Amino acid sequence: MEIKFLGELTLQLILGFFALLLITKILGKTQISQVTPFDFISALVLGELLGNAIYDKDTNIFIFLYAVFLWTFLIYMIERITQKFRRTRIFFEGDPSILIRNGYIDFEQLKKEKLDINELMSLLRGRDIFSIREVKYAILEPNGSLSILKKAKYDTPTREDLNLINREVYLPVAFILDREIIFENLKACGLDEEWLKKELEANGINDINEVFFAEWKFDEGLHVVPFRKKNS
Repeated sequence: MEIKFLGELTLQLILGFFALLLITKILGKTQISQVTPFDFISALVLGELLGNAIYDKDTNIFIFLYAVFLWTFLIYMIERITQKFRRTRIFFEGDPSILIRNGYIDFEQLKKEKLDINELMSLLRGRDIFSIREVKYAILEPNGSLSILKKAKYDTPTREDLNLINREVYLPVAFILDREIIFENLKACGLDEEWLKKELEANGINDINEVFFAEWKFDEGLHVVPFRKKNS
């Protein structure tokens, strides 16, 4: 009996794992990176459905899969509706709230969002701002994050403000990860393994296994992090 239960549990976990993995692919990255209250509730429900399927003997895996994919379909339809009809976004995703306007706290918005001054100060400190006097505008986003526009005197100066010459910015590309060459990155940059080996030799490294990480930038060349054992 125990073996049968373990077999069913194993099957449920495997199917549940791949079902939830498929759901995250279908729904996209907003479930993680931009969690609104609606997304949060959706994630809780999906977790509860999986928990019930595992621990409730009366709920078989087929009922679980049906419930999960029905819930996923509903969430997907809501996402499509909010993309197509702009006015529905406020209802499902929420609306940004301006908590500080022109340097003054909007207490009505604070009350509406059920925040007090201590919570506002905590959100500001999370953005490395320790005084309200630095803030021109503060907007509470639907996902709970705070967007800040500082007053001019407290804002970080740009290169244009300092009359500095603008330089091209290049993206660093990883060529070696955990002692393994990423050939597709080399090819994308128009380079090859022979070039990489010569660059490593120039850094005093003759074996790829001696490199834990290596990244390349067009304007700075190759940066190498050697692999070091714990006892070395």
